[in-house]
Amino acid sequence: MTLAPNSTTKKEVAVAALKNVATIPGVKKPDPIVIADNVVRKFGGLTAVDVEHVEIQRGAITALIGPNGAGKTTFFNLLTGFDKPDSGNWTFNGTALAGVAPHKVARLGMVRTFQLTKALFRLSVLDNMRLGARHQKGEGILRALIPTLWKAQENQITKQAMELLTRFKLDAKADDFAAALSGGQRKLLEMARALMVEPELVMLDEPMAGVNPALTQSLLGHIKDLREQGMTVLFVEHDMDMVRDISDWVIVMAQGKVVAEGPPESVMSNPAVIDAYLGAHHDQTLEEGEN
Repeated sequence: MTLAPNSTTKKEVAVAALKNVATIPGVKKPDPIVIADNVVRKFGGLTAVDVEHVEIQRGAITALIGPNGAGKTTFFNLLTGFDKPDSGNWTFNGTALAGVAPHKVARLGMVRTFQLTKALFRLSVLDNMRLGARHQKGEGILRALIPTLWKAQENQITKQAMELLTRFKLDAKADDFAAALSGGQRKLLEMARALMVEPELVMLDEPMAGVNPALTQSLLGHIKDLREQGMTVLFVEHDMDMVRDISDWVIVMAQGKVVAEGPPESVMSNPAVIDAYLGAHHDQTLEEGEN
């Protein structure tokens, strides 16, 4: 993407919008695309998620971080309909999503990827992409028998798919089975397929997990491009260098709760975040801890 000398990037717009937002858990945002209230998910006696209030700023890249078991992926699953909460409500663009099925959430423009990729391995890369498109005319049994009803749309979908594969440098793999891709290439395919939906919000669950270092910079660049194209990004990640590099705002979870929020620089030095990752007594000697 080439910018005019005096043009303003979407990152600068996002940072400016969040500049005067207080760095406290559950703080209200200037233009939230997602608002969640009192979302609770329990597994037996374990409370995996207990989010009182959280908002995701439109047009920004927000990182959701926290130690293992903090409830980040479970929270993702709840927001996107892959799991059901014990209580709570949340909205996307003002539309209530509690109880809405995952495919309907995606049709509204809120799509996600998974830590363990969900490519259909026995289909080609191109067919995986085609499946991501919405409102396909040939999906009904009777319509499928009449190519004139859907052929033009399929050609357009194929063109869109190839453009995205070219952008993600997977066009040479278009006719290969998805099973033949490397772990990093599968991450790229899943991100590219998500864009077939033409989403407003892209949710990435540990996009760098298991990715060859050679593809890391490529994935980082693609995530930044999503924001520059006007999309909102919410991602889960453990790599703090990546979080510092690409996020405009960071939300920290620990034991299912939101314990801190703010720009990357302030969050990394927040005592609540340090305690969440290292424990409240991380700076004590063994003898001091025994007193």
